[in-house]
Amino acid sequence: YNPRKNPNLSVQRRNTVLNLLRDNDLLSPEETERWKAYPLLLSSRSDYSAVAEYFTEYVRQQLDARFGGDLYRSGYRIYTTLDLDAQQAAERALEARLEAIESGADGKFAYPSYQDYQQSRADDSEKVTTPYLQGLVVTLEAKTGHIRAMVGGRDFGDSKFNRATQALRQPGSTFKPIVFAAAVESGYPLSHVMVDDSLSMIIKEDEPPWTPQNYDLEFDGAMTLRRALYLSRNIIAIKLGMELGEQAVASEATKFGISTRVPRVPSIHIGSADVIPLEMIAAYTTFANLGVRTVPNAILRVEDRSGKIIWQPPVRTVAVMDTAHAWLITDALRDVVRHGTAIGSVGSRIDFPAGGKTGTTNDGFDVWFIGFTPDLVTGVWIGFDQPKKIKNNAQGGVLAAPAWTAMMREVYERRARPTAWPRPGGLSALDIDKTTGYKATPFCPKDVHYIESFVPGTEPLAFCPIHSPFGAVGGVMGGTTGPEPGLRSPTAPAAPTSQPTTIPSAAPATTEPVPGTGAMGGSGPPGTAPN
Repeated sequence: YNPRKNPNLSVQRRNTVLNLLRDNDLLSPEETERWKAYPLLLSSRSDYSAVAEYFTEYVRQQLDARFGGDLYRSGYRIYTTLDLDAQQAAERALEARLEAIESGADGKFAYPSYQDYQQSRADDSEKVTTPYLQGLVVTLEAKTGHIRAMVGGRDFGDSKFNRATQALRQPGSTFKPIVFAAAVESGYPLSHVMVDDSLSMIIKEDEPPWTPQNYDLEFDGAMTLRRALYLSRNIIAIKLGMELGEQAVASEATKFGISTRVPRVPSIHIGSADVIPLEMIAAYTTFANLGVRTVPNAILRVEDRSGKIIWQPPVRTVAVMDTAHAWLITDALRDVVRHGTAIGSVGSRIDFPAGGKTGTTNDGFDVWFIGFTPDLVTGVWIGFDQPKKIKNNAQGGVLAAPAWTAMMREVYERRARPTAWPRPGGLSALDIDKTTGYKATPFCPKDVHYIESFVPGTEPLAFCPIHSPFGAVGGVMGGTTGPEPGLRSPTAPAAPTSQPTTIPSAAPATTEPVPGTGAMGGSGPPGTAPN
């Protein structure tokens, strides 16, 4: 028995062994009783009870790389970006969510819980990976990249592996905004209509066709890009990414700060390529800042014994998108919490402006929610170190997003609520028929009207050709608005087909080892169909 977790049982076992030694004449009765009376003494070990252990170790590693041995003997004073209140809120929210999942509050959970593990473990040896459900939370100040909270795992004393900075995980649908960002920058309006229908393609000649699905295994037909993003429709994300090209999407990911390899296969458009969670979360500062990405930083300054500043890392920013294009994606991501996959777990429970994206990878191995306000970006991931299904019907909006909501509500109890993102000048607004992507007419049904914003030059010129005084006419013309005279045309859309399309052979999304561990790689082949 583990004497730290089960001291009484440990003493009982010790006494049983002493009795056996006595019975075999290896100890006298007097010696046996004397040893039984000996108190249980445990060797000292590092105290891991303080908050922000993962953050502290992350800071130490950065300082060690810069200062080497001087860090430990020169009496430096380190000032960090940590917000202790936000950190404690993150720790509480994540642990409460993990315990709720383990308790079966969100449906049957088939694995031992963290508490089960703690009670049954036989030793105190430190692990790299763990068998119980894990999670991470990172909060960044949007304008500076300052890390306000970092929870890299559930128990630093059990595993120092920082899942926020060292793991490689599939991002699932949290990657889709990067695809849609590339599209609007290429001239696609968010009113552009594509068809959500069956899709099949040959990736390699000697393998069965890849037939991706939506999370609900259904198809919703023609819809705008805006609706496809906030409802997280996989088929349209794949079709859109294929029109743009895998190289263009991979290049866009690099602009957004993703440093890991993005294989040139169609499944990347729905998040099959492994990412470092901190990089994926930081990518969303681009949307919070309307086009400007900030690089995460944990250190404000380092002073020597006399108080002289010897290192003060600057705020690093990268211009990724122009303001107008970024505002469009930010506004569409606000619809995720207003009308989409996070309305129940986020949108209905907050009173401050926010956007975000849910993510669920193939077979429910990873669940995500990355959300942002005008001043903070917070990402939540939940899963197992060795990827496996969390539970049946695992969804980021159900399992991960509530932790985001709980934390952010607590943070904004002590923090002024931000004002919503200002609409950039120059954008136009039109009444659109959401079934066709054209300008709506008085004859379009009331429930298909919506107001869309446009970068100048991307507005549809024609009125809806389907609805007329005589009722619906014709079809949706291939499911796209199509290029119109006088407009900058996006890449010509490919006609949907139910027959397999041959795609040039490309290496599948591989499971890459975690640096230094060979563990915690992402899961799933090109057939991954995240939500």
